[in-house]
Amino acid sequence: MNGKKILFVSSELVPYLPENEVSLMSYEAPRMVNSKGGQIRIFMPRYGNINERRHQLHEVIRLSGMNLVINDMDQPLIIKVASIPKERIQVYFIDNEEYFKRKATFADENGALFPDNDERAIFFAKGVVETVKKLNWSPDIIHVHGWMASLLPLYLREYYADEPLFADSKIVLSVYGRGFEGELNPELSDKIAFDNLPEPQVDTLKAPSYNNLLKIAIDYSDAVILAADDIPQDLGDYIAKVDKPVLPYVPLQEFEEAYAEFYNTEVLN
Repeated sequence: MNGKKILFVSSELVPYLPENEVSLMSYEAPRMVNSKGGQIRIFMPRYGNINERRHQLHEVIRLSGMNLVINDMDQPLIIKVASIPKERIQVYFIDNEEYFKRKATFADENGALFPDNDERAIFFAKGVVETVKKLNWSPDIIHVHGWMASLLPLYLREYYADEPLFADSKIVLSVYGRGFEGELNPELSDKIAFDNLPEPQVDTLKAPSYNNLLKIAIDYSDAVILAADDIPQDLGDYIAKVDKPVLPYVPLQEFEEAYAEFYNTEVLN
């Protein structure tokens, strides 16, 4: 991995959010690449339940200030950064008062998904790409973790198809068993259609379930990692039929060499 540039885009990340399979691997994979001499950038949403004072987040004025159009509405993009203690790893946070100020991640106190999770996912995808463009940092690999990040492959390959910075980037998608129950806002397909994305993708997301979001992400990724041993059957069957490299589930204690070899031999070649 020496010298390779890897962009990690994740829904969740320890130590900023509680530990689960997504947040833990979103930390461990960059740590592994960093230890092997790779260059990394990590992006996640700045949810309102992240303690900015304790984790020493601060706004990066030179990266903030642009507006992103979401469903014909201008939404200000704010970029904050923090460093993970001991690891010398910097994390970029995508922030916006409308979408991320509330003191929760994906659902309210009753467990109901936020009705604007669809727009939050679009904003996150666009925000990551626009910020990396400002950094002028061309990644060799873009590794996506978690469903809030799952629209990134679609937007990168369609909405930003003519962006030369990502022309040679390979997208790796980690698929987890932990998703969400039910569906996101049914208007997601209309909001994606507003960005002139292809109709087949819009049609699939007329039923914006966890499985359908991940299927679109799989379609637009170059390689897939099974990051849990309890992948939904429907998704497992879908992945089994794709003509692209797939890394079977590897336990956390054994993942380092498996991921490094997969990056080097299956993704970068």
